[in-house]
Amino acid sequence: MSYAHVVTVDDRRAVYEPGSVAVVGGRIAAVGPAAEVDAAWRAARTVDCRGRAVLPGFTDGHTHLFQSLARGLGEGLPIWPWLCEFMWPYSIAMGPDDARVAAALGAVEALRSGITTVVDNHYAPTDAETVLAVADAVESAGLRGAIARGMLGDRTAVAAARRLPEELFRHSTAEELELTRDCLTRRPPGSRVSVWPAPLNLSYVDQKLVTGSVALAEEFNTRWHTHCCEGAKDPVSYREAYGLRPVEWLERAGLLDERATLAHAVWLDDDEISWLGERGAGVAHNPASNAYLASGVMRLRALREAGAVVSLGTDGPAAGHRQDMFEVMKQAVFGQRQHTLDPAVLRAEEALELATREGGRYAAVGAGPMQGGTGVPWAGAGSLCVGAPADLVVVGLGRPHLRPLHRVVATLVHAARGADVDMTIVDGRVVFEDGRCPLVDEEALLTEAQERAEHLVERASFGGLRTPWLH
Repeated sequence: MSYAHVVTVDDRRAVYEPGSVAVVGGRIAAVGPAAEVDAAWRAARTVDCRGRAVLPGFTDGHTHLFQSLARGLGEGLPIWPWLCEFMWPYSIAMGPDDARVAAALGAVEALRSGITTVVDNHYAPTDAETVLAVADAVESAGLRGAIARGMLGDRTAVAAARRLPEELFRHSTAEELELTRDCLTRRPPGSRVSVWPAPLNLSYVDQKLVTGSVALAEEFNTRWHTHCCEGAKDPVSYREAYGLRPVEWLERAGLLDERATLAHAVWLDDDEISWLGERGAGVAHNPASNAYLASGVMRLRALREAGAVVSLGTDGPAAGHRQDMFEVMKQAVFGQRQHTLDPAVLRAEEALELATREGGRYAAVGAGPMQGGTGVPWAGAGSLCVGAPADLVVVGLGRPHLRPLHRVVATLVHAARGADVDMTIVDGRVVFEDGRCPLVDEEALLTEAQERAEHLVERASFGGLRTPWLH
């Protein structure tokens, strides 16, 4: 990568204009001023990046790739009706091949917009073969990351009171944990796409399921994932059932540490924020989804100041509608500013850190010391420095909405879009270039995805949700 605006997001937050990046195998071998790097290295292939930016690949800390076939449906529904009237029926109707194709479609979209690592919360269907097929589809497209196997277990009183369909509870708590163990054994930490335990939502799953998931994460030396306090009613219903709030229970039960990755975490009190920070837990902030479903605004500044590791997430194609981290970064900035009425509460630089550097920490922390021995191939991802994984994004800066160029970081966060990505590299391999993903037959994939989506919508009886103009 030569003569680019190189945005390293390294410890010094260096920006080289012009800069170059040298890649050997799957690692970054050199990064710095173009004249120095180009004089010291002779490349088998040189990519002329004049008029373009080179930055670390994005980590999508929380997505649902299986939702790709439902894009555009469920418009205008708050979070709980959205789940009950739309997402649960969709999940129940989905078959294994639907999930595989949806994951492949989402993976291609992610790569085309500069995402190199995903934490995919997959919960439909969740038999071992489907989960592993989803992992295969994601890896075959060129992504790295984790498939967080969504589990429900025994149906709780809270789940019944909140009208979760009985059809979702296909496996007992013991069966869910055994199925996840099977998946972890077959795709362990160290795989390019591994499996994480994922009790689906703290507010309504069996507490024994959460305890068992944490034990599995400890045994396999990996992370675990869950939804946490996305809606205002989540901590309320939990307190009514158990006498304390969800994160409070995790803390008092000794289950909260750096292995935890909690999606959303919007409705937290001061004590819960302190505990998350003290334990070094990970939180996936999904601002576009939270705005779409009117779920609320996460207390980002408080969480970061407390010490929590905060990543950004798209929350999938049904709630965020695009696997586009540029959109998510911008929404994160705007949401925090509008909520606090402070234009300096979150700047473009910090938003880019959350999408890259902090995302790398979020996905890799909890799998051992970051300095080595993690068994996690993307440990250290999210910055351009010597020895880091060669996960890079090249963004074209020559289009009218990106000119004139004064400050490259502000332009990337506030003006760029996923469609401005010219090239995506994962582990030193080009996985998106010249408008296509070379590892995937995109034309065949799009055709199959459309056909499967139409049949799936029919099976789920979503006729009313496809009305061309809603009144």
